[in-house]
Amino acid sequence: MTMTLWRSLLRYGREYRSLLVFIVLMGGFRSAWADWVYVPSGSMNPTILEGDRLLIDKHVYGLRVPFSLTHLTEGENPARGDIIVFDSPRDGISLVKRLIGVPGDTVALDGEHLIVNGVVSRYAVGDRSELRGLLAATRAQDPAVLRESGTGPAHDILLLPDRRHFELIGPITVPAGMYFVLGDNRDNSADSRYIGFVPRRNIVGRATYVVVSLNPDRYYAPRAHRALRSLY
Repeated sequence: MTMTLWRSLLRYGREYRSLLVFIVLMGGFRSAWADWVYVPSGSMNPTILEGDRLLIDKHVYGLRVPFSLTHLTEGENPARGDIIVFDSPRDGISLVKRLIGVPGDTVALDGEHLIVNGVVSRYAVGDRSELRGLLAATRAQDPAVLRESGTGPAHDILLLPDRRHFELIGPITVPAGMYFVLGDNRDNSADSRYIGFVPRRNIVGRATYVVVSLNPDRYYAPRAHRALRSLY
């Protein structure tokens, strides 16, 4: 019986060898080079919406051993303004946030005003057309879109008048090998204000494009205007 089973396994192995090799190579590619992720939450509204599928460049910060956090090469250093995918230092769940502070930076939040290395961010009215893609539950909270600049690449953030966060945070200095992240949806994001600093080795890659977007409010119908949309 054992010999018969062994022969069967060998036969199946020969017949499906090409498929097995393809699966292993594809898994390694997605683990270490590039992948896509589904976004289930609104913590990065209005830049990223619930239902977006993001293309992730995993080798930009250094090539890793597939299926691990061990780096083989150094790669680029994560920079302020990068939208990064990382494993949460609190529970290991994969998260997507914007990188605000790099090692050595001093970061503070005064109300909704971000301060990096003593420089106060500037704010202007953002692109209100971004509100149309938000889920109905979020639009019902009368959100405001502001354009934040001065402490990194300019980008829109979302404020929810009825869900204000802490009045004052910091100033805190980002330790060596660590990073400080925030969600663009400042009043509804579990980011470094809750999970602490993100270790360099936990950063999986940089989000670059919305590949496709499916709207949960409309039975996951495609949002055609967001397909292949750059995040920068």
